[in-house]
Amino acid sequence: MRKRSVIAAAVTAGALAFLAVNPAQAAEYHSALKIRGVQYDAPGRDSNSCSSGNTREEYLTIKNYSSSATINLKGYVVKDATGNRFAFTASHYLQPGDYVKLRGGHGTDSDKYNVVYRDSCNFMWNNDRDTIYLYKPSGSRSDVHSYTKSGYDRDGDGYIRFHS
Repeated sequence: MRKRSVIAAAVTAGALAFLAVNPAQAAEYHSALKIRGVQYDAPGRDSNSCSSGNTREEYLTIKNYSSSATINLKGYVVKDATGNRFAFTASHYLQPGDYVKLRGGHGTDSDKYNVVYRDSCNFMWNNDRDTIYLYKPSGSRSDVHSYTKSGYDRDGDGYIRFHS
């Protein structure tokens, strides 16, 4: 009996240490809709000019990991650590296993091409570190991920994958 108590205490202490070090990623949210990855650093020199900039190359991929439910993105909200936000105001349906790329810049949203544009030429994600929040229409958190360029982008290409 004593051996189990010691093991349980060690596991609990380890979990608490993990939560203290990684608060933004402490809980795995029970949601089919998750942040698959982020192209936080658009290729090339950053320019948020609407006519010649590269904000369209910065994107967030959101995926429906459900095996059976179709999810409408209308009402979902994406935020970053400083409060920049994007709200899905139109219906956009993700079939099981489907994904959408939320891109910067202007363009035509398309279910066929799995793309929604933020209609803003300003960059949303910081190139050195940030936290990405995905909220359900109810306001509860669907997913959250923090990153640092040095800690998560092993190959230095500006893209980080959170879920496969």
